[in-house]
Amino acid sequence: MAMYSDDTQAEGSYGKGGPAGGSNGPGTGPPTVLDRSPSPLPRLALGALRSPFKRPAATADFPRTRLVLPGLRIDLARLAAYERVCGFPTGEDALPVTYPHVLGFPLAMRLMSGRGFPLPLLGLVHTSIEITRYRELAASGEYELTVYVDGLAPHRRGTEVAVVTELRVGADVVWESVSTYLARHRTKDTGGEREREKHGPLPGVAEWRLAGDIGRRYAAASGDRNPIHLYPLTARLFGFPRAIAHGMWTAARCLAAHGTPQAVLVRAEFRAPVLLPGTVTYATDGERFELRGGDRVQVSGGVYPLTGPIAEGAVS
Repeated sequence: MAMYSDDTQAEGSYGKGGPAGGSNGPGTGPPTVLDRSPSPLPRLALGALRSPFKRPAATADFPRTRLVLPGLRIDLARLAAYERVCGFPTGEDALPVTYPHVLGFPLAMRLMSGRGFPLPLLGLVHTSIEITRYRELAASGEYELTVYVDGLAPHRRGTEVAVVTELRVGADVVWESVSTYLARHRTKDTGGEREREKHGPLPGVAEWRLAGDIGRRYAAASGDRNPIHLYPLTARLFGFPRAIAHGMWTAARCLAAHGTPQAVLVRAEFRAPVLLPGTVTYATDGERFELRGGDRVQVSGGVYPLTGPIAEGAVS
């Protein structure tokens, strides 16, 4: 999956139950309990093979199944590799705020590569993520992971899908996220893009020179081996002049620099590709952050504590 939105943003409303609605809403089907995490690479290949036969539409049906992986333990060596490539401190008994997305990614790939998933996996674009962490998560803990499709929504450039990931300790949800992915196709919608928050450029605080192997290093740590992130040759097959950074790497790198409180709401939009190798500017002001290439905003987001007036405004 590509991990940028080319300055697009969701314009529809997902709602509970998606287009089918009723009691057969998202995640209300029988749970599928897994005994191990699926391997993402075969799922990527299967999804690519099925992509030409998909006919995306916001009114399409979608899988209601909840994929559940109980008894999940963290691979500490893989976690350390992830922390190093993203810039988080290593050796602490705490998961980075973005790491549960990596844990949920194989389950999301299983859902989105399935025969019943209506959007083509090939070319699917990660447009945004919203993460809520309710408390600090121990790297030595045991968790239950759940992933399901929340619904489809029309977009002026196609159809977007929302995928929910939840991490539980016992019955308590301790971390959850909603990721949106865009399948581009022709649409009759000629409306304008939803208006973004208006503010001037954030002040730059650091310039980062990104090595050409970041995509391969992040792929090894995360399991996301989409060819657009690996080599110039494989990226050119999909229309990119050279490899591009994973969107979730850019978000994680920004959050490692910004810092996050234990209980936090994080939002990030992937607005333009980050080419590798390259140079980007990390900018921040208060709760907001950006990653820019020249004058173009590539990633924008915010970090909002879950206590106090900032959180009340952030989640309204």
